[in-house]
Amino acid sequence: MAQPASVVTARLVSAPAPSRSRIHSAGGFGEPERWRFDWEWSYTRDTWLDQLPTYGILTGLAPDKLAEVVREAGAAVDALGGGFTMRYATVAVAAARTGGT
Repeated sequence: MAQPASVVTARLVSAPAPSRSRIHSAGGFGEPERWRFDWEWSYTRDTWLDQLPTYGILTGLAPDKLAEVVREAGAAVDALGGGFTMRYATVAVAAARTGGT
């Protein structure tokens, strides 16, 4: 099973204008906050290929086409030395309720 390489950063930044204006226009909420977590996860060939079929468009592929994608992805990971580290960013925008229903 893959293990997290490291949590790189976690920081609070201002919410982007579109999110902020939508939350304000909804009413009943305080000032929105936007949290961003930058992190990494190290994958081996097997752990990458185990989760690959669950990704978006791949879930709708015919079994023979999916097998081809998985086979080619496995060859690509092998060419990288059998594993790699993927960088991710998780973003959340939240605002506290100020009252009302």
